Amino acid sequence: MSELRTTLVQCDLRWEDPAANCRMLEETLGDLGGEHTDLIVLPEMFATGFTMNSREMAEPMEESPTVAWLREQAWQRGCVVTGSVAIVEHGDYFNRLVWARPDGSCATYDKRHLFRMAGEHERYAMGHERVIVELKGFRILLSVCYDLRFPVWLRQQPGPGEHFEYDALLCVANWPAPRRHPWRVLLQARAIENLCPVIGVNRVGEDAKGLPYAGDSMLIDVKGEALIDEPEGVAFIKTASLSLEELRAFRDKFPAWRDADHFSLSDGVGS
Repeated sequence: MSELRTTLVQCDLRWEDPAANCRMLEETLGDLGGEHTDLIVLPEMFATGFTMNSREMAEPMEESPTVAWLREQAWQRGCVVTGSVAIVEHGDYFNRLVWARPDGSCATYDKRHLFRMAGEHERYAMGHERVIVELKGFRILLSVCYDLRFPVWLRQQPGPGEHFEYDALLCVANWPAPRRHPWRVLLQARAIENLCPVIGVNRVGEDAKGLPYAGDSMLIDVKGEALIDEPEGVAFIKTASLSLEELRAFRDKFPAWRDADHFSLSDGVGS
């Protein structure tokens, strides 16, 4: 049976202090590794909090201490470790999700939808590519926070002769407590409409601007029901398994994909 053991890491973050956050996370994770999990998911901008000080806090991709830390953690723990980091590359700034593998390689996804209500669109560049990674037989679509509000960007787009493009959706976030209801509902909606599990990891605590975060990190199954859903505002590390066989069986039993509307994102992407 193909199972993906998925670990959600919901934690408070030290403001704009990458070294302190990496130390804290390393201590928090303890000896967690490949014997217990296949995937460790950290929040959006786990090294700094959701900072708009991109010029001061972004790290060069090839020389980033935080990316190096992610790679080291993945190698030492024998599992994938992922979270987003403020990155500068070729003069542009990105809110970049880094998918670090145990073999030292990594995939990256640049956040597409920038949260204009915080001025993110003025401080970071928009991503143009959807990114799907593979792990334990699962194809996983990567996304970051505000992306969750845009169902067209995240919608299944299977190729010719295929029924599904991906098997799970992953979203890392710094999603404030005043908007926790949309976060929870949208995680479930994306699972139901795409016939796939959704992995959503958010932070807790309060940032430097006094904005509170309730967490509500959730692992949602294909039916939109929570496999992991802890009390509001509590820091935690929790692991649950997703079954590829159970996912395929449900898709066969409830083939809503047969009635899906076909469309393409080619127009406008990259413009």
